Order: sequence, then structure tokens, then C-alpha cells
Amino acid sequence: MAGQNTLTFTDGAWDNEVLQSEQPVLVDFWAEWCGPCRMLAPTIDALASDYDGRVKVGKLNVDQNGGATMRYGIRGIPALILFKGGQVVAQKVGAVSKAEIAAMLDAAL
Repeated sequence: MAGQNTLTFTDGAWDNEVLQSEQPVLVDFWAEWCGPCRMLAPTIDALASDYDGRVKVGKLNVDQNGGATMRYGIRGIPALILFKGGQVVAQKVGAVSKAEIAAMLDAAL
């Protein structure tokens, strides 16, 4: 359920892939059973292509990766968290528009 430029994040590689990244990282916390998550997926894939080389964009399955899910207090999905320099710089919960997410990404660049 990921596009060509959309990464898949896991608890095991979290620190290396997200917290230690040189680029800002957008993480989409999602689950297979989540309808709004499935609706948001094409938007995430499009943003991964649009921001390729500038922002790492990926997904973390909350059912398979409870560590990061609990660490960031994810209670509702889809949840989008933008990291820069290992810190949370922005977040949105729910199926938000591509324009809202792009504005969040642009502010971090």
C-alpha cells in the first residue's frame, strides 16, 4: 500500500530512518483496517513523489509497530507527524488535504 517513493518505517529502524535523518521526515501512522487511512494513501504517495530528495515520506503501520505508536501518543489515525532534526515540528490527525500537508512540509524546508 505504498507508492514508489513512499518509504515503510518500522520500530526497528525508527531511530536511523526518522530521528537521525538529514532531511525532514513525514510519517503517516496508519492501519490496514482504517478507511480514512486508505483514502489518504494516494495523497501521501503523491507527496512522496513531489518532495522526493527534499523530504522523506513514509508510512508506519500502527498494528505492527507499537513502539513508535505509543512513544508519540498516537490515539487516532491517520496521524501525520513531521520530524526535523529528530524532533516533532508539526502534526495533523485525520484525513487532511494535500494542500494542508504540503504547507506543513514547506514550512519545514
